[in-house]
Amino acid sequence: MKPWHLGNTTVRSPFRLREGLVALSHSSLQGNLRGQEQERALRCLLGERGIVELGDDDTYSVGRKWRSALNKLGFLYPEVPPTSGISQSEIGPIDMITPNGWRLIRADTVPAIQECFLRALAAHYIPSALERKFDFSVFSPLRHTLAVMVELEKQTGESRLNFVEMAIVVQLTSSDELMADIVAQVLALRKRRLASPNKRKFDRQEREAAAVLHGYAAGTFNDYADTNLRYLKATGLVQSKGRGLSLVPEKHVFVERLIKDTGIPDSDRSYFITLCNGAKLPTDNKDSALAVLDDLLQQLDKRGVPFDTTGKPMGTPADIAIIRHQIERILSERNEEEYATRQAMEWEEIAAYMELIIKRKGKKTLANGEDIEVPQAEAPAYFEWVLWRAFLAINSLTNKPHEARRFKIDQDFLPVGTAPGNGPDLLFEFHDFVLVVEVTLTDNSRQEAAEGEPVRRHVADLVIQYGAQSDKPVYGLFIANHIDSNTAETFRIGVWFNRTDDKMRLDIIPVTLVQFKAFFEALFTSGHVEIGLIHELLDLCGSLRATNEAPAWKMQMAHVIQHKVNALKNAHLA
Repeated sequence: MKPWHLGNTTVRSPFRLREGLVALSHSSLQGNLRGQEQERALRCLLGERGIVELGDDDTYSVGRKWRSALNKLGFLYPEVPPTSGISQSEIGPIDMITPNGWRLIRADTVPAIQECFLRALAAHYIPSALERKFDFSVFSPLRHTLAVMVELEKQTGESRLNFVEMAIVVQLTSSDELMADIVAQVLALRKRRLASPNKRKFDRQEREAAAVLHGYAAGTFNDYADTNLRYLKATGLVQSKGRGLSLVPEKHVFVERLIKDTGIPDSDRSYFITLCNGAKLPTDNKDSALAVLDDLLQQLDKRGVPFDTTGKPMGTPADIAIIRHQIERILSERNEEEYATRQAMEWEEIAAYMELIIKRKGKKTLANGEDIEVPQAEAPAYFEWVLWRAFLAINSLTNKPHEARRFKIDQDFLPVGTAPGNGPDLLFEFHDFVLVVEVTLTDNSRQEAAEGEPVRRHVADLVIQYGAQSDKPVYGLFIANHIDSNTAETFRIGVWFNRTDDKMRLDIIPVTLVQFKAFFEALFTSGHVEIGLIHELLDLCGSLRATNEAPAWKMQMAHVIQHKVNALKNAHLA
């Protein structure tokens, strides 16, 4: 049996595909991606936009693999195999952006982006005219996996599908097999694993046995399972559950409707057309859309959230979608508020993520045995995200959690890209002050050029805004792994002239992530988790800038931070 996989194992993070597609839409390469020179040009384009790291690649395979990934998911028109008997003109011009590709480019919210991936993966069947290597009947891997999870829920009470179960059972099955037999295999594997005293060793031995049985390298099963789980989560229908997945409760009725569609494309031509336009979804049908809406209303009611549909039009699926999106946004914000309240209990995990960013390491095993990861290509986004979590953990915000971040998050509250330009990364409002947080992984002399002006402008804009609304002081906190002295000097001087040439004094404090981490941990280990201590620290550091140039100011601030950390530690010991 050959294992199958969704998406592309080279582009593990599906949301990066959107970034690549946006870059391509603004270039002259669209529709001209074949051949070594064009693959090199695409690779360079992705590198220049910071989407991939260029490194050494004599084969320029990055460009080829990205093109293949976009073709496979129908975001670019694929090349129609000559053996299909279909004219390319019937489908669309090779490597040009498709209707679903343009829909993805224009999507500006996480749910809208996820719907594009959902339409792409719902349209994806194997074997198809693009993949003839499999020897089983045509089926939808997305619907197949979701059907397994629904059946698991019926038999066990929860839809959880573990990583190893995907790796050596689900991705080695198809609709040719009875669902009862597949679920029986999953549960048998789960039972054996539960009885094993060493779970890591058990997983390794199971992979090695599968490798012998199916004739694949043992690592392939993990690579495919990792990719499958990431692309499944990109649909918004599932969420993380340990190292595996479970169904998103708000999407349960939708999933049940989706897996009832067991039909297959009636021809290669219809397959290509659907792939490039995106599959029809249950909510495109009025009756199914109403069923999904009714379930969402019940979920709101269970959580005690009033929502009145009186007078709202429901004549078409589009009308219903407007109401559905409103409810989903309300539920999402409620979920995020609950997530925010949990952060104080997860401060050690937050600190562990900081350590990964400091050391630029990808993975770490926590004391409870859980593995955490900062994907290399997503480190800037995770930097913003972990600082957001840190201030949620301190738990003194007067603005909402979703108002404090400018980056997008998915259903697992993980970052989907970095904060857009023309504003701060993070904005925290407290009872008696406002804090603008900006982060960067740039740590060389380019740091000042890249960050000096935008950070000052963002802080100045908010000084003006809050000056008109209240008397709250506004501080800037700039965090990097290394603070370049030129950057520190810019912030030490800390001035900004507005459009009428009035001079503004800005309080921007540059600290390293190591320093912030030490202070953050000391707050929690001492039991003195008080935002007032951060306010005090900002004032102390700011008071030192008038009598020191940047190198000395950095040194003095380091002494102040360490003194405060030691004081908190001593308070804990006392």
